[in-house]
Amino acid sequence: MKLKHLEMTLQRLIGFSRPRAALEQYQTPAPLAARLLYHALMKGDIEGKSVCDLGSGTGVLAIGAAFLGAATVAGIEIDKKAVEVAEANAARFGTDVGFIVADVRDAALPGRIGACDTVIMNPPFGAQQAHADRPFIDLALCIAPFTYGIFNAGSTQFVKTYTAGRAEISEKVGGVFPIKRTFSFHTKNVQDVEVEILRLISNRYMNPGA
Repeated sequence: MKLKHLEMTLQRLIGFSRPRAALEQYQTPAPLAARLLYHALMKGDIEGKSVCDLGSGTGVLAIGAAFLGAATVAGIEIDKKAVEVAEANAARFGTDVGFIVADVRDAALPGRIGACDTVIMNPPFGAQQAHADRPFIDLALCIAPFTYGIFNAGSTQFVKTYTAGRAEISEKVGGVFPIKRTFSFHTKNVQDVEVEILRLISNRYMNPGA
């Protein structure tokens, strides 16, 4: 599947019916999702791999990974209503994705998920709760060698410092996350937020004995 075709397909997915501000539930824009997924594909981290989407929402990244030939795809999402939408999206497009309703902070979750090859994620930026992305980063580095995450522009140094000794940032790709007016505190119809897609390599997989 070509990048443009992937983007057009992802644009047809159903979004959140009742987004929750506390969870920063914004639909990952199709162009940004497609860019992350295609970059991971070109690095050899999607096709034929086991992929896990942390904070999978309505399934944009997870379903996109299935479109690109992932061997298995799992989506982890705390909001049951969002998972229902994601399951409907997956069924509508004939993709095989297993969704789990769970909190990424659950200490038992790594055992439930098991090891995978690649994590893809669009974690909360921390606008509603400071450091909301940290549990996502922690779990990602625990279960997979490679992680692709969407972060606020300028987050590279924070992620580098936070993951010091645990992971290395191997690549950074810039992008834009258009956030449509969704909640009462929004003052613009569309707010373009500069973001960066980071690729992290977990040290525990580079140094198994560590």
